[in-house]
Amino acid sequence: MQIKKDTVVSLSYILKQDDANGAVIEIAKDSDPLVFLYGAGQMIPRFEEYLTNLSDGENFEFTLASEDAYGEYEEEAIIDLDKQIFSVDGVIDEEMLAIGNMIPMRDNQGHMLQGKVVSVTDESVKMDFNHPMAGKVLHFSGQIIQVREASSEELSHGHVHGDGGHQH
Repeated sequence: MQIKKDTVVSLSYILKQDDANGAVIEIAKDSDPLVFLYGAGQMIPRFEEYLTNLSDGENFEFTLASEDAYGEYEEEAIIDLDKQIFSVDGVIDEEMLAIGNMIPMRDNQGHMLQGKVVSVTDESVKMDFNHPMAGKVLHFSGQIIQVREASSEELSHGHVHGDGGHQH
């Protein structure tokens, strides 16, 4: 079966920065593959485009420019926040504000964001809301392990159920 909209894809891959000789960022092995519902908006659109029409056992290799992946690194996404917004019942958890910590937050519209603590002063916390892979060229190489039709339940829920997917 070929990869197309509303199929469940299982694949293994090695993700490297820049090109085939770059530093390894992430690995999904055959024993613990990436499993996703193709066309459900879970993956980078350009990533899915490169996989279109591939079948079980086929290999792939492609490079995504930063603008086709997680976007350019934006200085405007680094923000100083009043330290008091991290207060719970008048107490600030200083361990939570350790440099490099990722903290889930919401923007003014209620959207979930992940912010990385960059620096902390007595008054403020500098947070970086860029995606960790923003500004990076991503090189993927791997193999399609399995392609199958999504179940009606998976389609209605918008995600994969069972092995490698979401469990209810």
